[in-house]
Amino acid sequence: MRSDSPQKHDGFKWSTLAPLSNPLRKAAAEKKPPGKAAGGPKLNLKFPKVWGPKAPQVRRNSTSTTDKRTEPQDIPDLTAQPPPAPPPPALTFEQHLSALHLSEAGRLLLAREERLFVGGPDDKAPPLEVPSGDVDALAADRQTLEEAVLQTLRGSLDQMDADALKSAVTFMQQEDECDDGWEQYGGMAPPWRLRGWRQLHDETLRSLVEERMDAPPTPSTEQSSIQADVHGMGRRLRRDLLLVAERVKPCYPSHLAICQLYATWYHHCISIRLRRLADFGLDDRDCTFLLRWVNDYYPQLLQEPQLAADIDAKVLQELLPENLLSPLEEQYLSHQQRELTTYVGRILDQAQEAWTKGEEPPKEDGCFVSPTAYDVIQMVNGIVNAAAKVVGDPHKAQNLTRQLQDLLHRFRTFQAQVIKRNKANSAAFVKANLGCVAQFRHFLSTQSRLFPEDVREGCLSVLSDMKQSAHDYLLNPVHRNLKLCYRKLFSQEWLKKSTLVLLLSGLEDEMPQLQGSSESCHRELIGQLHQEVSVEYARRLLKGELRLKDKQQQQQAADNVDDDACALHDFFARHGSEEAWLQKALSMMAEILKLQDLPAIQCQVASLGSDFPDFSEKHVMSLLKLKCSLTKEDRMNIQAVLAEIPKDCGRSRPFFSFVLVK
Repeated sequence: MRSDSPQKHDGFKWSTLAPLSNPLRKAAAEKKPPGKAAGGPKLNLKFPKVWGPKAPQVRRNSTSTTDKRTEPQDIPDLTAQPPPAPPPPALTFEQHLSALHLSEAGRLLLAREERLFVGGPDDKAPPLEVPSGDVDALAADRQTLEEAVLQTLRGSLDQMDADALKSAVTFMQQEDECDDGWEQYGGMAPPWRLRGWRQLHDETLRSLVEERMDAPPTPSTEQSSIQADVHGMGRRLRRDLLLVAERVKPCYPSHLAICQLYATWYHHCISIRLRRLADFGLDDRDCTFLLRWVNDYYPQLLQEPQLAADIDAKVLQELLPENLLSPLEEQYLSHQQRELTTYVGRILDQAQEAWTKGEEPPKEDGCFVSPTAYDVIQMVNGIVNAAAKVVGDPHKAQNLTRQLQDLLHRFRTFQAQVIKRNKANSAAFVKANLGCVAQFRHFLSTQSRLFPEDVREGCLSVLSDMKQSAHDYLLNPVHRNLKLCYRKLFSQEWLKKSTLVLLLSGLEDEMPQLQGSSESCHRELIGQLHQEVSVEYARRLLKGELRLKDKQQQQQAADNVDDDACALHDFFARHGSEEAWLQKALSMMAEILKLQDLPAIQCQVASLGSDFPDFSEKHVMSLLKLKCSLTKEDRMNIQAVLAEIPKDCGRSRPFFSFVLVK
């Protein structure tokens, strides 16, 4: 019987079966009250017909008395069709019940109800008085059938008979449709009928889920009781949901989403158990395990391919409420912070102890190396990535990296102590530290997602300070040893013939002292020396001790500066420098010394100021003073060009800002 009334139960929702038979009788459809027959009340309620089509009449294979034809009795008729086989005898209620044909057994009981209370086939009226024995027998059979249906539901996850479960589902749909018929008529169902099968179905399966989740887990000597309990729930959950998806789901109409219902019941049961555990008070190990299970393992379980198509995890409530989750997260993050602090402190202590004892860092391929950065990076990377999974929020895990900033401050303090005391092994430790600085910078650049932006910027600032202090420590002795060579520059002797060869020879003698850091760090160190030598060269040129009286001297000086710039570039490039742009700055200064036409000089000054925005008016005046042929007014006019050039300091590297002039 088809029903259009809204379903009242918000848990399990049945589909509408095809009509079992004709609708209620006209009197029931019009909701007329039952009429009164002579001798007693009568229900004018038409039950769904459960009889099915009538079996065809079996025609006996005999000769008609009206057929006058005669056949030879001794010759068989080979063309005659064999008589149809008799239909199998209909099964009784007990037979259907024994075979777990639950829906068929239910139809037989509905037919008995129809005959007793509504009417038999062909609209025959029911008896005026229903024998109490028939009613008692019907009630007893119905109770037996209902118990069999519930037993089938309770066994649906353990050695399940798929046909029996499918038949039980069909039976419950039949019953609900019949209940709808009684309700439409006026709610006058027989008292023994069990109502609300949808609710009973949900309660039965929910109770089944709770019983299965209460099963004791397999003990493990490597796990605490809490971990064993949670692991047991996880194994049970996964196994049962896969069973539901594979075997139970085909027994239900697809739109009922039985997998989602089971997931909801299991989820609710697990949530209650986890809340008890979280409220119990956990040690650090169990706290970490519980958070990891809630935020990592459980979501992955529901996303398995066999389950993801039938389970929408987004509609499930949180396993743990915020008031229980936050204290666990705080406990876990605090523990991880302590672990990181202890581990990092131990690494720095080992490096400092080795330096104090006068030991040198180990060498790989002729370069000093330190395990400090590698060990710290592995620790930080592992802890933060693990924390992101454990707490389920990368932003919360980022706070652990604030410890890295404190570590780098301690690392910088250690390096400052190494430099200040300048022991025999200090240079080796500084070169090894340059490798650590490069590793930390690479880590911060490629794994920026692990850090809050303020932490990342703070760490990079500390590393820049460490790199610069290391370069200063290693390069300052070089410049001290080259002072005599610097003084030979821009003298009258230099004007006749460049004395840069003396400087290059001195630099060549210093190069072995700069070896020992990793290849990339060595290139940066040589590049820094290349820039500093070029800055010193420009500073001494602009110092003004050289006076170029005529065009010939100015041409000679320009040629020397240009040749020196090329020679410096070739020398440092051969030793690993990649700062080719430094040659351009010196060559453009040489071009200004060579030019004689005022507009041409102005144009060259403008070009130099455009390419190097830190080329200031002081630098212009110092350079022009070397050209004695220019008047003060000419120098002022040339200098004024810089004011008209737009400054874009972001597109070039600083150079002249390091060239200090009076």
